[in-house]
Amino acid sequence: MAKHSYFLLSFLVLFHGCLGQIDLVTNRRQSPFPSQQPGRQQSPCQLQNLNVLEPKHRFKSEAGYTEFWDQNEQEFQCANVAFLRHTIFRKGLLLPSFNNAPQLIFVLEGQGIHGAIMAGCPDTYQTQVQRSPRGQQEQQQSPRDQHQKLRQFKQGDIIALPAGVPHWIFNNGQSQLVLVSLIDVGNKANQLDHFFRKFFLAGNPPQGLVSGGQRQSQSPRPWRRGQEEEEQQEQSNGNNMFSPFEPRDLADVLRIDERLARKIQNPNDNRGAIVYMKEASQLTSPQRAEEQQRPEQQREREEQEQREEEEWSPRRREQPREEEEWSPRRREEQPEERPSRRGHGCNGLEETYCTMRLRHKTDSSFADIFNPRAGRITTINSFNLPVLGDLQLSAERGVLYRNALYVPHWNLNAHTIVYITRGQGRVQIVSENGDSVFNEQVRQGQVFVVPQNFVVFKRASEQGLEWVSFKTSDMAKISQVAGRNSFFQSTPVEVLAAAFDISREEAFRLKENRQELTLFSPSQQQQ
Repeated sequence: MAKHSYFLLSFLVLFHGCLGQIDLVTNRRQSPFPSQQPGRQQSPCQLQNLNVLEPKHRFKSEAGYTEFWDQNEQEFQCANVAFLRHTIFRKGLLLPSFNNAPQLIFVLEGQGIHGAIMAGCPDTYQTQVQRSPRGQQEQQQSPRDQHQKLRQFKQGDIIALPAGVPHWIFNNGQSQLVLVSLIDVGNKANQLDHFFRKFFLAGNPPQGLVSGGQRQSQSPRPWRRGQEEEEQQEQSNGNNMFSPFEPRDLADVLRIDERLARKIQNPNDNRGAIVYMKEASQLTSPQRAEEQQRPEQQREREEQEQREEEEWSPRRREQPREEEEWSPRRREEQPEERPSRRGHGCNGLEETYCTMRLRHKTDSSFADIFNPRAGRITTINSFNLPVLGDLQLSAERGVLYRNALYVPHWNLNAHTIVYITRGQGRVQIVSENGDSVFNEQVRQGQVFVVPQNFVVFKRASEQGLEWVSFKTSDMAKISQVAGRNSFFQSTPVEVLAAAFDISREEAFRLKENRQELTLFSPSQQQQ
């Protein structure tokens, strides 16, 4: 009997240990950002009418300006997001700051350098020390600057930023830099309220910019839609994170004198959130440095190869091939190119925290869907940018050619916030009641929101239509009404005939007349 009891006790201990190991392995798959787990804070969506949204507040700075959309609009309240646009002049620096929620940035114009300070990661980059005018001996004594990775970006790129990560952006191009941004305040990473908050680590930005324009938007002062409003910068004792601390405490922490400590508090700095960087010649990325050092002949050869490659890109609309043959990256045929999505069966080794990619291209060579008669769609999600698996966000860049159509469809698992980047077109959105809650012409610079499961349809004008969409899921899925792989084509003819009270022949035409995928060419009379 004693042996039997001993055997039973040993089995229970072993079984409990196995469960502990299983739990340990499961927990190892969690995100490196502990608070950014799947799931969102929900807000009521009582939407009887949707509107085209334009920026409401504008804050001037020394080297640019920032525009905010009103987060109190019912569309933004439903989607639990905030939206803004930065315009940075040449050699302008967006001051270091961090947000209370994840952020996606689309580079609308220009190019620049982006720095993101990942906590606990080593300083792997070095900046070349400028020659000292006082002689070689002083130059040798000058410390070499070391810092974290610099990321070069250009027009059309998507940049992802986790919540709480300090970042800055510098315009090193020859023209202005324009960035449009979505901040997902409904994300689980944000454990404050449902408003966007920006924590500046330098400068003295106006209070309205720090609070995402909310102080101004709650003012009773009337404002007419479409009217540009210039916000006066509010002066205070300093609006960066160092301003309230005692200069003596800062001096002790940083081992500096109190005079310098008072300087970094910036109480009298009126330059705003975007300032000019006077000494920026040594600030460069490896990509830019290698471009400057390559011989001229090599650069010309690489440019020629790039031109030849682009000749076979989706821009060659004159050859009407099937759109599947022209999808540049048919991921369904190349599963080996898909990195596993973090938190969904990955082993944690596909991308390390300190070297994770925060940028992805969206140009024509990266298109996922292409129709030479209609346009192209590029999708950025956690398959091709794994950090989005932690942020629970994704993006889509769309291009519709003249009079082309984006088939009516709905998002299964995400709200969609659309920014028109070029051209004009008509957009219609239908609610669950069969009501048309939005049916308007849209143009460049405008924003509209498509709530989850609402059906949306786009038709380009004679000038075409281009947009970037931000979605509140890292793997946003759509279901389309017509065309291949659609509701109509995947439903039996008999069911369609009975559902719409039409003949079997009419149901067959309804099912088979469109064989395109997602993007449809216009009818003959529209061309």
